[in-house]
Amino acid sequence: MGMTIAEKILKAHLVDGEMVQGQEIGLKIDQTLTQDATGTMAYLQFEAMGVDQVKTERSVAYIDHNTLQSGFENADDHKYIGTVAKKHGIYYSKAGNGICHQVHLERFGAPGKTLIGSDSHTPTGGGIGMLAFGAGGLDVAVAMGGGAYYIPMPKMVRVTLTGKLQPWVAAKDIILDVLRQMTVKGGVGKIVEYAGEGVATLSVPERATITNMGAELGATTSIFPSDEVTKAFLEAQGRGDVYVPLASDPDAKYDEEYTVDLNTLVPLAAMPHMPDNVKPVTEIGPITVNQCCIGSCTNSSYYDMMKVAAILKGKTIHPDVSLTISPGSKQVFDMLAKNGALSDIIAAGARILECACGPCIGMGQSPESGGVSLRTFNRNFEGRSGTQDAQIYLVSPEVAAASALAGVLTDPRTLGEAPVIEMPEHFDINDNLIIKPAEDPSTVEVRRGPNIKLFPLGKELEDSYAGKVVLKIEDNITTDHILPAGAKLLPYRSNIPYYSNYCFINVDPKFPARCQEQGGGVIVGGANYGQGSSREHAALVPLYLGVRAVLVKSFARIHKANLVNSGIIPLTFVDPADYDKISLNDSIQLPHIAEEIKNGSRVTVVVNGYTFQAECEVSDRQRGALLAGGTLNYAKKQNG
Repeated sequence: MGMTIAEKILKAHLVDGEMVQGQEIGLKIDQTLTQDATGTMAYLQFEAMGVDQVKTERSVAYIDHNTLQSGFENADDHKYIGTVAKKHGIYYSKAGNGICHQVHLERFGAPGKTLIGSDSHTPTGGGIGMLAFGAGGLDVAVAMGGGAYYIPMPKMVRVTLTGKLQPWVAAKDIILDVLRQMTVKGGVGKIVEYAGEGVATLSVPERATITNMGAELGATTSIFPSDEVTKAFLEAQGRGDVYVPLASDPDAKYDEEYTVDLNTLVPLAAMPHMPDNVKPVTEIGPITVNQCCIGSCTNSSYYDMMKVAAILKGKTIHPDVSLTISPGSKQVFDMLAKNGALSDIIAAGARILECACGPCIGMGQSPESGGVSLRTFNRNFEGRSGTQDAQIYLVSPEVAAASALAGVLTDPRTLGEAPVIEMPEHFDINDNLIIKPAEDPSTVEVRRGPNIKLFPLGKELEDSYAGKVVLKIEDNITTDHILPAGAKLLPYRSNIPYYSNYCFINVDPKFPARCQEQGGGVIVGGANYGQGSSREHAALVPLYLGVRAVLVKSFARIHKANLVNSGIIPLTFVDPADYDKISLNDSIQLPHIAEEIKNGSRVTVVVNGYTFQAECEVSDRQRGALLAGGTLNYAKKQNG
């Protein structure tokens, strides 16, 4: 039987398990990446493993999230990451070099390779034919140490692209349409592969926009074929030697099929507060816009920026709109400066931000109270922008630029003839902000600032557990709900004790104090719990607060893995109706928890005398981790 592109790469990298859907498989990882919001914890974990040099083909540490240095904390983290990278064989991309996914696509990504990164948008690499996964920092640390990366064998989904995009319609509209069809839960446990005649019409940056936002489907990853378009991009980056062609077999089998007709697609927008709340721009209508932000790892490529510059050239943004532009990399920024496009953007009245994640992670540019902000980003979760009551819409660069000029949400097709942007035959290459590892590691001293605290370790699983329900929440709880980001809190990613004071505060401000008073407890939730960012802090902070188990209707993949890594028990209702019988502060017991986890049987749950069953759907390896109190404890036990 024929194989999909993903199955071919999985087979070539399989080191443990069998490729049977749902069964856990272990993969050899070729490349890793971290960013500074997750990197400090990942490298603390790597150091704890006692491995001297990374075992991957290439590992890169990026500084792109916490670049607002209003105190010593972020600068100290950067110094720690830079020194630990230099000592242990990791390349270091300094602040100002760009967003990890954009830079990795330009300078390091290669078709057919595996990549995991401690950022949920690592699947951006699928635009170049990589099998790229978002993961928790501990999983990345293990991979850097030469260990396998474990996932449940996914289902295969094919999205067939027919026809060709019409003028003013963008790659962003393709992924918004896929989100409209599949929803934010529709990709869980699946790899999405793009196929059809429309694929050849899309540039690598356009493909990367689509695979980037596949994270919002909850998908394990997304991938495009590696073809002549891929080859041309790599050659233009001076890396043609890494090109390999990749295509699925004609008789490959898929579990689900979707189609996007590019000929009939129109400009779309995701409305507040979820990426799958998608409608045509014309249907939403000309609502007043206060802010437009163009950039992020979704839409900050040279291709995107040149389109924006062409739209803005010779015009002025509306007086009531603040327009920000964040180029995705130094390469993009420099090329815009050299060809005059940057001048067109500046002259129109845009605010130029540095090559970093910036507003997407809440690092500045929070909208006004109740403001409407159009963003070319990937997430519009409530409060993520830094303004709790802001109305965030996700749009293409074309829609954002057109709306910034008009002052209202605008269909760019009203602007007349669309600009035609050609991909450059040669990109300007200057890697002077990428620092290579030391030739002699013994000469490097790792620098640790006072804000860098040790990560918490879980404790061995007790025979039985009794506590309280410390929180009850509904469906689609994101990691932003669990642990807010933004300029005020991100500097404390290295300081779990301090960060714990902010766990779930936008959902229930009393949650941290309740956990401290009761010594932790159990969280009860709905479907798709933990969607969004890969931040393992959303598990480490609840661990620090004493959360022993999370009982929900269903989990997002990465967060569930992070809970197991931390030693928190992930439970799902056998009968979802039992969710309705539980209230905040109810007494809850897991009377046979250690025995049931060990045996792989259903878990007995008793709430106020009412007994029901829950599933703990984990692999044998993960059972060992839960019994030991987390993956690091388990690894230490295994190694004697």
